[in-house]
Order: sequence, then structure tokens, then C-alpha cells
Amino acid sequence: MVNMADPVERPSNPCAEGSAWLVLFYQLPAKHSPARVKAWRRLQRIGAVTLKHSAYVLPNRAEAREDFEWIKTEIIAIGGHAMVMAAEALDAATRQDIIDLFRAARGREFHTMRRQAHTMLERWRSRAPSGTARRRLVQSVRRLRERFRDLEAIDFFEAPHRHEAAHVLDELDRRAKRGHSMATRADASAEMPDVKSYQGRVWLTRSRPGVDRMSSAWLIRRFIDPDATFAFGDASKEEAMIPFDMFGAEFGHHGTSCTFETIALRFAVKDPAVAWLGRMVHDLDLKENTYNVPEKAAVGRMIEGLRRMYTDDQALLSAGITMFEALYQSYEEREQPPTFSPTIRTRVKSRRHRRRGRT
Repeated sequence: MVNMADPVERPSNPCAEGSAWLVLFYQLPAKHSPARVKAWRRLQRIGAVTLKHSAYVLPNRAEAREDFEWIKTEIIAIGGHAMVMAAEALDAATRQDIIDLFRAARGREFHTMRRQAHTMLERWRSRAPSGTARRRLVQSVRRLRERFRDLEAIDFFEAPHRHEAAHVLDELDRRAKRGHSMATRADASAEMPDVKSYQGRVWLTRSRPGVDRMSSAWLIRRFIDPDATFAFGDASKEEAMIPFDMFGAEFGHHGTSCTFETIALRFAVKDPAVAWLGRMVHDLDLKENTYNVPEKAAVGRMIEGLRRMYTDDQALLSAGITMFEALYQSYEEREQPPTFSPTIRTRVKSRRHRRRGRT
């Protein structure tokens, strides 16, 4: 049995004791079947599970509340009905039943991923690919790793098969890197894209930006296009835009690199301040301690604070860009002036001329 409480009156603390949940109820008119499918897909992506085919549940966490509220807003906007409530399990058995639903859902997905990774690994072991076949296989490994990270983020209760999938993926990563890492970096530098072709464009990413998307947007504005604009949505429907930090995007996670590192490498940004920021972003985004930059924890808390302050994605991204510009300006060990793109250099000069004309 589940006792419903007013979500406004309850704190949005994480489900530390396993007793607090968020529940989404919604109803859409029959004529809105595409919207129904879209809502279902969104709910799958955020890791929600269903109770008796009538309600979707997540652990009561701040991120989950944001996700549910966005879905609720979208449903109401097209004429549907939705409400988000906090709930508590009245007994340990009910609580365990809900946890089992999460573990079973994520376990199936991890099992499927492990099988896919194992198939790729066996193919690699039987015959080492070369040339185009190798590049395609390396790209497939990267995409699988990105999917694993997304799935790991919504694995709230240590689902079965997670560690087995991670083990096979680690072996795939080792094989992909062996004799390939240096060549990949050399190719990326040699094939640096024409900056002009990426100016005056709209860059597309996922909603609710975090550390990697904020820093990448800042990097784009400062070194690629100072007038770049950003949008949030589905890359498959917005072909004219440049996707970044999205599944399968050119400017995304590749191998052990986060999106920020990928963009800096592809556009050959060699500013030491950017390298310093990249080490911080890498550890925060991948939840690692590879570099242990002293400021990492404080920056992580600032980003979480921004995510709580701003509900609008554009305002959130703008605040994040400003924060990373401040961090960039604070770097005191720079051995050379910052590397500006030609466009930014021209804008800086023109501003100086205008100021002189006024004096």
C-alpha cells in the first residue's frame, strides 16, 4: 500500500532511507499517440519504472523531480493531465518490491549490453580488424561505452549484470586503444576542421546541461564562434544543427575523452588554461580522480547550485558559460596569451577602436 503526500510539503532529499519516492500520474487524449510514445521514451531515458501500469516511479531526488516536472509540463501543454506526488512505502516488503522493479529493468538492459559487447569482443579476438573495419569497430565501442554511462547514471540500486558489462567493455576499450590511441590523436590534429564552417551555426545538445555541456558551450563561444547559439532537442530531428554531447555525435564522448576534451582536440586548442579546465571537467563528468585538480569539488558544487537555481535550459547554460569564463580568467599559470580564434581577435580589436573613438 502506498500513502501519497503533497510534494510541495515534503523535502526533496535523496531516498537515503529507501522510504521516499516520486510518482508521476498522467493521462493523454487518445488522439495524441505520438505524444504518448514521446513521453514513454522520455520516462525510459530517465530510468522510471511503472507501478501497476498506471504510475511511473523514481527515487525522490532533486534530479528526478526536475525530470518529472519537465515531462508533466509537456503533457499539460498538449492538453493532457499530469501530477507529480511524493510517496512512501508503508512496509519493507513494498519498498523491496519497488527496488526490485528498478533492478530488474536495469539488469535486463545491462545484460543486453554485455551480450553486445561480448559479441564485438569475440569478433575482435577471432580476426583483428584493420583500416576502415577497425575504425568502424572503434566507433561502435565508443557508442557502447556512452550508452553504458547513460545507463549507469539511472542505475539507482546496483542492478545485476552491471559489473559483467563493465568488465567486457573495459576489455574492448583496451583493445581499441592498443596501437590506436596515438594514431587517433594524430589524425584528429591533422584533420582539424575549418573553423569558418562552424561559425554562424546553431549547436544542439540535451536539456539540463551539466559540467560537460556547460564547459563545451563556453569552449565553442570562446574559440570557435563567439556568436554561437545553442538549442536543446533531438539530434535526429534537427539535421541542420551541430549536435554535441549527444549519443553518436561527432563532438561527444570518444574513448576516454569527454566532450570538452574532444572539441579541444579537434580544433587544436592548445591554451594551457583550457588544458587545466579539461582535467577538471574530465574528472567531474566521468566521476573519476584521474587528475585531482584541487578546485574540482568546488566547481562541481557550483554547477549543482546553478542547476537548482535555473529551471530554464538557456538561462542555465548561459550561467554555466559565464562561470567557465570566470574560471578561465582566474588561471594564473598561463605561460602564453590565450589562443583566440581569428573572429574573436577581430572583435576584440574593433571594441578597442570604438573605445578610443569615444575618448
